[in-house]
Amino acid sequence: MAAIVRTTKLTGDRPTVTYRTAGDRCLLVEYGPPSVDLCVNFFVHAVARQLAEQEVAGVAQAAPGLRSLLVHFDPAVVAQHALVDSLEDVHERVPPPSALVMPSRRITLALAFDDSTSREAVNRYRVATRPDAPNVVEGNNIDYIVRCNGLPDRDAFYERVLQTEWWNAFTGFYPGLPSLLPLDPRSELVAPKYNPARTWTPEGAVAIGGPCLVVYPLESPGSYQLFGRTLPISGLFGRSRNRHLDPFLVAPGDRIRFERVEEAELIELRRQVFEGRYDYRIEPGSYSVGDHLAESARRDAEAEARRAARRAAAARVKVP
Repeated sequence: MAAIVRTTKLTGDRPTVTYRTAGDRCLLVEYGPPSVDLCVNFFVHAVARQLAEQEVAGVAQAAPGLRSLLVHFDPAVVAQHALVDSLEDVHERVPPPSALVMPSRRITLALAFDDSTSREAVNRYRVATRPDAPNVVEGNNIDYIVRCNGLPDRDAFYERVLQTEWWNAFTGFYPGLPSLLPLDPRSELVAPKYNPARTWTPEGAVAIGGPCLVVYPLESPGSYQLFGRTLPISGLFGRSRNRHLDPFLVAPGDRIRFERVEEAELIELRRQVFEGRYDYRIEPGSYSVGDHLAESARRDAEAEARRAARRAAAARVKVP
């Protein structure tokens, strides 16, 4: 099989599509150039929904990524070239990004910055893995994130996290891990990953790596820079009030807004979750990409100034 099966330029402001062979039973569909673009990601999610509604013969599952869609198919039912033809039809049915209105829930999560459990993970790494890690500053990663983004202090970083809703661009790397991008371009943040990775990350830890913010659903290794902790997002606790977390709280296309709390309050809220007494704040709704583009245009000058400051700061910071 050829590595690249076909490349198609879609009409309007929709992205170019590249179809790649991904083994005998998968097709990797890539959209646009290899860069982070929220509009491309919106289009990916719209294609995934259209594909589910259209029920293309032989397709078992489609998993959205940042700028790709991994399509799992049964070659006994549909040949690769026929599947590409069907996907071309799906793409023609999806409106351009500027016309999309996306089903999207808003989830509000409590967040404690610089919590003791995240500090413990950082300290274990410093002691057992890399004592000279440049991203560990006085037992935390927060001050390193501040420096990477050219921010004046921690409060400026906290404000960036809290002022925007975070779009779940994809769930991946391992099950239930949401990779979030800010819907307000002024809140864009970037940080390099650990090198080597941590051997332990606490469940509920909130961290940033590259352009993505993540919430760890389970205890695991990890390489993103830790800066806080939130409520559990895994539905593995067996409590009746957590049934809507089956198996994980945050779905692709959800929006998360963080609400700052002190660590003592977060500990109490987490206790309520584990005891089955906590009701998560989840609002059904939709998200207009046209409105997003208009709002982003109004904020573009300020966002670009912040990007320039971030690029200058990153050039002065040692990478792990």
